[in-house]
Formats: sequence, C-alpha cells, structure tokens
Amino acid sequence: MNILFKRSLHVLILATFLVMGTIQPIFAAGFGIFTQGADALGQANAVTAHADGPSAVFFNPALLTELPGTQIEIGTTAVLPSRDFTSTSGETWDNADTAYFPSTFYLTHQFDTRFSAGLAVYNPFGLGTIWDNDWEGRFIATKSRITTFNINPTLAYRVTPRISIGAGLDILLLDAKLKNKIDAGPFGEIGQEFAGDGEGVGFNVGLLVKLSDALSFGAGYRSEIKVDIDGNAKFDIPATAAPLASLFPNTGGQTSITLPQQVTAGLAYCISPVWVVEAGLRWEGWSSFEQLKITLDNGGSDVAPRNWHDTWAYNVGTKYHVNKRLAVMAGYLYGQNPIPDSTFEPAIPDSDTHLFTAGAELSIDNIKLALAYGFQLQEDRDKTTNLSGSNANGKYENYLHLIGISLTCVF
Repeated sequence: MNILFKRSLHVLILATFLVMGTIQPIFAAGFGIFTQGADALGQANAVTAHADGPSAVFFNPALLTELPGTQIEIGTTAVLPSRDFTSTSGETWDNADTAYFPSTFYLTHQFDTRFSAGLAVYNPFGLGTIWDNDWEGRFIATKSRITTFNINPTLAYRVTPRISIGAGLDILLLDAKLKNKIDAGPFGEIGQEFAGDGEGVGFNVGLLVKLSDALSFGAGYRSEIKVDIDGNAKFDIPATAAPLASLFPNTGGQTSITLPQQVTAGLAYCISPVWVVEAGLRWEGWSSFEQLKITLDNGGSDVAPRNWHDTWAYNVGTKYHVNKRLAVMAGYLYGQNPIPDSTFEPAIPDSDTHLFTAGAELSIDNIKLALAYGFQLQEDRDKTTNLSGSNANGKYENYLHLIGISLTCVF
C-alpha cells in the first residue's frame, strides 16, 4: 500500500503541475491564456508590429512609444469551452459547462517623444477541466483549476524616429488545485485533492522597426520563468476504505518547473491610413520540459518523463477604420500543441488548433470600446495506451467560444 500511496500522490501532483505548465496561449493550447485584449483578439493577436492600444505592454513593449498621452485599458474575455470524450468502449462523457473570465489591466504613459512606460496585470495562463466524478478517466483527473497573475512593469525608448525598444519585468503568481480518484480495489475509491501555489520572475523585451512609412517589423521575447511550487494533498476516505486511512495521511509536496521562452514576430503593412494588415508567428521552447521531479514531505521522490516539443503558431489579422468612430477587425491563427502521444492525458486534452476571429471598436471622444469574438476549433485527438496507461483511451474533441470586451480611456 505504500507503493500505491506514493504512486497515486505522484500522479496527483504531476497532473497538477502539468496543467500549470501549459503556458501556451489559448490559441495554441487548451489552458494557456493569450486573450490579452479585445482589439488583439479581433485580429487573432496579429498586433506585434503595430500599436493597437495599451495591450502592447503584453505583445511588444517597444510599441509603447507609439501611444500618446496616458492610457488606461481594462478588459475581460469570456472563455466558454466544450470538451467531449468518446471511449474505445463507445461510452461518452463531456466536460462541465464552465465559463472562465481571464482579465486585464493596462496603464501606459508617454513622458516625451522618446520615453514611455507601462504597467500591466493579467492572467497569463490558467482555466481548467471538470469531468464527472464517475467518468472513465477519474483515476487521472476529475477537476483541474489554475489561476495566475502576472505583474508586468515596462519601459520603452525611441532610439531613432524609426526604431524603438522596450523591456519589462514579469512577476508571476500561481495558485493551482486538482482533484481525482484513487482506485483502492475492494475498499472502493478514495478522493484526493492537491492545492499548491508558487511564484517566479522573468523578463520580456521588444523591438519595433519602421521599415518605411507603410511597413513595420515588430518582435518580442519572453524569458523562461522558473516557478517553485509548494502544495498539500488531502484525501477523502469513504467508510469502506477506513482500514486504509493510516496509509493516506495528508502530506505536502514540492516541485519546480521552468516555463518556456517565447519569441513572437510580425510584419504590419498599412494599405491605407485607415487599413492595416499584419502577419506573424510565435515560437515556444517547450523542448526544455523533458521531465518533472516531485519531492514529497515524507521523503519520497519521483521523476516522470514529459518529452514535450517546441511549437510554432502562425497568424494573420487586419483592422479597418470605417470612419472616425468605427473600426472592424478579423483574423485567423493556426497553432501547434507541445504534447506528444506518449504523455497525452485528459487533464490537458490538447491538440493543434484553428482560431477564427472578428471584432469591432467604437471610439467616442477619448473613450474606446472594443468587442471581439473568436471560435477556436481544436483538432480531434486520440489517446492510446501510453505513460498514463490504458485508462481513458479514446477520442477527445474540443472547441472554445471566446468573447472579449475592453474599455480604453486616453488622457
């Protein structure tokens, strides 16, 4: 039973931090968040090379030199996921219909023609999955929840009339919770829950080059962030499993994970003073996530291979000003996922994705209201027997509706 205890606790902690580790944006994975502004969402995040408001703090801090005065933006995105599982046995289950609301706050200020600064607070990754307590994969995951906050102060400097640079600090706070079941054989099923939190620090830099009056190049880099996590495991032992209670004491666990570096780049072309088109790409270095080591307070430890791989995403977006008050946006993004078949499991039913977006922006005096919608279709994915065993083998189907709103005030 000690082996059963250590193995089940390992699965619990491991799955929690694997969910936490999916920093990739919603547009490329199911639990990361890249919906950092309604304007950007409407253009499928193709906003690295042209300024589209204070959300530039996130996408490319060098763009802050293009934002006049003082600007404040607040916003949120309703993320409405739908996940279905069809077992190899023919039975089907779906995720609970739960809405999530990652939110943003941005503040930018232009001191003069050369210097600008910004501050952002946003949710860089999170969301979760909720499966029925009696579903086929309950011994891997029933409920996964991640909440994160990133505090991101930035500075930008215009080196020449056509070149700007920017840099910022990422202060990341994380809170995670995961629930699943332990198969105790004739004693029934034991519920377990892991809750943990951690923090890490990284940085981001950006570059803007105006190649001509109509064409600009933008690039951004976000560093790796090492997150140290401390947590506690609790067990819900039914009466039928009372004889096993001493084998499942509440205990703590620690681990750390290095979130991958990210590179984004884009080319923006102004077809006319009222119409801009941008095409871009994003690379994320997930190959650094080769394994995960868990250390338990009871002296045990374990190492699990992950073998994730680097990913690419490609996007194109456009914004057209119909008149001084109204602008419309549209975009498309294709993104790869980092999880190989050997470590795919239902806590992160991730797959390659297609995102289709549209939006509108209304300007009245110094106020801008942006609304955007995105439909994210993830390609179907099959789980076969792998490092998670044969449990929950079958087809996973996922899609998401994204509804973003943001309000910007310019002083």
